[in-house]
Amino acid sequence: MKALLTSAILSLGVAMPAFADLVTVPSSKSVADTADALAAAIEGAGAKVVARVDHQKAAASADLQMGEAQVLIFGNPKIGTPAMQADIRAALYLPLKVLVYADADGNTQLTYDDPAAMFEGLDIPADAEFVKIMTGALGKLTGKAAE
Repeated sequence: MKALLTSAILSLGVAMPAFADLVTVPSSKSVADTADALAAAIEGAGAKVVARVDHQKAAASADLQMGEAQVLIFGNPKIGTPAMQADIRAALYLPLKVLVYADADGNTQLTYDDPAAMFEGLDIPADAEFVKIMTGALGKLTGKAAE
């Protein structure tokens, strides 16, 4: 019984997302202005915004309320394709995503997955060049959006 419980706990730990590997950048702007600035930074860097999801608006369409939260989904095939060539399962995490939201205190935050942690468990080395590029790009883009 003890072995079964230990096995279940270990399996659950592997299946659960690694929230400690989220990167959060504060912004002094509103959620909408920060998301707009992020979209502009993404396009200015030569990547493409694939989708912009306004969760608050979607909730309101179902007569539900929630705080401001938008997710920008974006990418650049020149950077993402090598990740998928290394391990097609990387497609589960690409294109990249950044959440822009108002926290419990009403402050705007940008949050995204650390690429090295995001690809853990795949056949992608943490020091792969495309991982370094994604990490640097996410830092620069969110930093610029938060300015």
